[in-house]
Amino acid sequence: MAMPRTLGGGPGAAGRPGTGGPQVLVPAGGLPTPGAGVTGARSLRRMARAITANRKATTGAVLLLIFTLVALFPGVIAHDDPAAEIYAPKLGPSAHHLLGTTALGQDMFAQVIYGTRPVLEIALGVGLGATVIAMLIGVAAAYLGGLWDAVLNLITDVLLVIPLFPLLIVISRYLGVGGAGTEVMIVVITATGWSYTARQLRSQALSLRNRDFLEAARVRGERPLYIVVVEIIPTMTSLLVASFLTNALYAVLFSSGLQFIGLGDPNVISWGTMLYWAENNEAFQTGQVLWIIVPGLCIVALGAAFALLNYAFDEIGNPALRPVRSMRGKRVQPAQ
Repeated sequence: MAMPRTLGGGPGAAGRPGTGGPQVLVPAGGLPTPGAGVTGARSLRRMARAITANRKATTGAVLLLIFTLVALFPGVIAHDDPAAEIYAPKLGPSAHHLLGTTALGQDMFAQVIYGTRPVLEIALGVGLGATVIAMLIGVAAAYLGGLWDAVLNLITDVLLVIPLFPLLIVISRYLGVGGAGTEVMIVVITATGWSYTARQLRSQALSLRNRDFLEAARVRGERPLYIVVVEIIPTMTSLLVASFLTNALYAVLFSSGLQFIGLGDPNVISWGTMLYWAENNEAFQTGQVLWIIVPGLCIVALGAAFALLNYAFDEIGNPALRPVRSMRGKRVQPAQ
C-alpha cells in the first residue's frame, strides 16, 4: 500500500521540498487527511466572530452571562432566605424588601434571585441532553441508512405528530410525586423534545454523506462510529449550538408553563412556582402585581437571551442573513 510522503529538507525557505522548513504530510493517492471537513475549532472561531459582529447576539450573550452569574452567586445578591415565612405579608417595595413580600411573608426579591438557578439548570440540562440525543439519532440515521434510517425516522415521526405540551402534562403528572422537581422536568422535556432537532441534523448529515472527505475515511477503513463522531459532527458545530439554544429556549417556556399550572414541585423556588403561588393567592386582585410581573419578565428575558444568540448562528448557517458591511474609506470610481 502506498505510504504518505513528506515534504521538507535542509535550511532554507520554509515548506519547500529540499529545504529546512516544516515537513508537510501529503497522503498517498491524493486522499484527504483525517478530519478534512470544517474543524470544530474553526467553527468556534466563526461563532465568536458572528456573536461579536451582531448586536442582537451580543445582547443575548450579555443577558445570558448576567443570569449565569446570578445563578452561581445568589447569596451575594440576595441576603434573605427565599423560603422563610418570617416577614409581614403583602409588604410593598422598600429598602429592605426591594420587591416587597409575598402573601406568605417571604421576600420576593430573594425568590427571584434564587429562582434563577433551577430555571437555568433545566434550560442547560434539556438543551444539552436533547441536542446530544438528536445528534446521535439524526446523524446515525443519515449515515447508516437502510433499516436504521427507517426505524429511527419512524420514532422521530411519531414524536413529531404528538402534541408536545399535553404529552408533557401527562408524563409530568405520572412521574411527579408531589410535583415534578428539577430532575424530573429535565428528563421529561428531554425525552420528548429531541425529535425536531434530530430531523434537522439528519437533513444536514444527508447533504454531507457523499462528500470527498467521508469517502476518503471509508477508503482508509475507518469505522462508522469514527466517521460520525470525528468526521461529520465537527462540521455541524454551528448547527449543533443553534439546536442547543433552541432546545434551551423551549425548556424554559415548557418548564415554566408546567410549574405555573401546578405540575412542578411547589417547594422548589423558581420563576414558574412563583407564578403558581401568585395565582393561587390572587396576586392581581390583592395589588401584588410585582409577584407576577417580575418572574414573568425574567422568563421573557432569559428566553430572549437564547433567541437573540440564535441570530448569530442563523447567520453562519444562512449566508443570505449576514449583514452587508459598509466599506468605509473606499469610494467607487465611476466608469470611464
